Amino acid sequence: MTNTLAPVTGTEWTQCGACDRLVYYRQWDRSAGVCPHCAHHRRLTGRQRIEHLADTGSTEWLDFPISPRDPLGFVDSLPYHQRHARARDKTDLADAVACARVRVMGHPVVVAAMDFRFMGGSLGAGAGELITRAAEVALEDRTPLLIVTASGGARMQEGAISLMQMAKTTQALAALNEAGVLTLSLITDPTYGGVAASFATTTDIIIAEPKARMGFAGPRVIEQTINQQLPDGFQTAEFLLARGWIDDIVPRGALRPTLGSLLSTVVPADAGESVGSTEINDPTGLPDADQWESVRQARQLSRATTRDYLLRSFDMFLELRGDRVSGDCPAIVGGIGILDGTPVVAVGHQKGHTPVELNASNFGMPTPAGFRKAARLMRLAAKLGLPIVTFIDTPGAYPGIVAEEQGQATAIAENLVLMSSLPVPVVAVIIGEGGSGGALALGVADRVLMCAGAIYSVISAEGCAAILWNDASRAPEAARALKLDAKSLLTQGIVDAVIPERSSTGDGESAPSATDVALCVSNAITELAAQSPAERIRARRRRFRGFGTDVTTSTRR
Repeated sequence: MTNTLAPVTGTEWTQCGACDRLVYYRQWDRSAGVCPHCAHHRRLTGRQRIEHLADTGSTEWLDFPISPRDPLGFVDSLPYHQRHARARDKTDLADAVACARVRVMGHPVVVAAMDFRFMGGSLGAGAGELITRAAEVALEDRTPLLIVTASGGARMQEGAISLMQMAKTTQALAALNEAGVLTLSLITDPTYGGVAASFATTTDIIIAEPKARMGFAGPRVIEQTINQQLPDGFQTAEFLLARGWIDDIVPRGALRPTLGSLLSTVVPADAGESVGSTEINDPTGLPDADQWESVRQARQLSRATTRDYLLRSFDMFLELRGDRVSGDCPAIVGGIGILDGTPVVAVGHQKGHTPVELNASNFGMPTPAGFRKAARLMRLAAKLGLPIVTFIDTPGAYPGIVAEEQGQATAIAENLVLMSSLPVPVVAVIIGEGGSGGALALGVADRVLMCAGAIYSVISAEGCAAILWNDASRAPEAARALKLDAKSLLTQGIVDAVIPERSSTGDGESAPSATDVALCVSNAITELAAQSPAERIRARRRRFRGFGTDVTTSTRR
């Protein structure tokens, strides 16, 4: 199937290369190359890509002077230098990349957009140099870098020189990573070979157009090598999203607002002043709780979930998916958002309000992919200097065969190490069940807040009863012994403050209001922002060092 719309001679219509239906040119232009019949996304040139994404009048073209190279004197049906010259004449580009400084929804960004017309968008010395120079401009300007990919892979006619471009370009991205500059990839169809195995997949955030294909080896090579029929949808954006390799699929018409929202989160707000909130810091301000009733309340399907808080407490939130290793665990949701005007990274356990939702989210029990996704997002927060907010609501980590095969214990342990060293403010909120190591993997924080109706324990009450008395029916007795309610945990210094729960809302939810949670978290971030990164890390480690000793455990006492 072709990925172009070919003009129909002598008419004002084009034919879709996917569904073969005719499309009127003006309608085609208005849709930026998306077929109105089948939603097929036509291949755009590099300059068209930039013009489509950029705010009107904001484009400053970066026409880097580069000289064509022919290191091998390669000849196939044409000498390579002639083939390269023809491509330059056809595209009016120095090589297979167009570069520019632009603004997207008012936010500055450097864009490097590949052009498939130039020798299949192949990665040779010229293309590698253009990507690298765009990255160097972004580094000098301290401006995010967006790379739009469209490539068949490395340029064979340049031999090992083309291979070296993979290292050269990723090195340029590594410099941006070290400098804390956001990098983004937009995957378009196709993205293969050395491009997929270098700069396309080493950016902070990867989004793709619908049905865009990406992989190291192309389908034809794979089928001929292993002599197997590939499944439908193999290597498409939908295939990649389900397996944790990209963050999202965004139709062309939604790219500008999506990118604009992402770019709006890269500048942390200055610390403001704390605003009075309803949180309780003194255990005497809380009533004594029936421990088993606390367990039952924490498990209510009517309780607000992480997604509910992200929707209601945040000014804006964009979900990012995938652990970049094995998949996208539905029991962990995370991304970048704006809370009370401050850009943050938010990560939390996700359950649901119905049996169907619970089943879809694995009952809030993360697999190793979930913990790795959380770690990836927390590292992104550290790079960009953004505070981290975690929402804890899980019965525990998923206890399955596959989870053990994929290293469940190691995934949890690595999160504990990572969170102990994060230089940015970290605020955790226990909103429902806080179950064992699966909860603690998101709970090594500077401030730990707890909803009044939530629980936090080393094991479930049923599990404790089964182990100690071989009788799960004694769970209420175990709950009383574990003292897993908010007042008990505040008394022990495990949590810093409790957020009261108001009367149930009209839709039956039992939890603090979204406003109360946002205010308490925002106040904690403001307080922590006044510390230096080194001070935060020392205080966080001191907090956990004190548990079980005579050392003061709370960071604020």
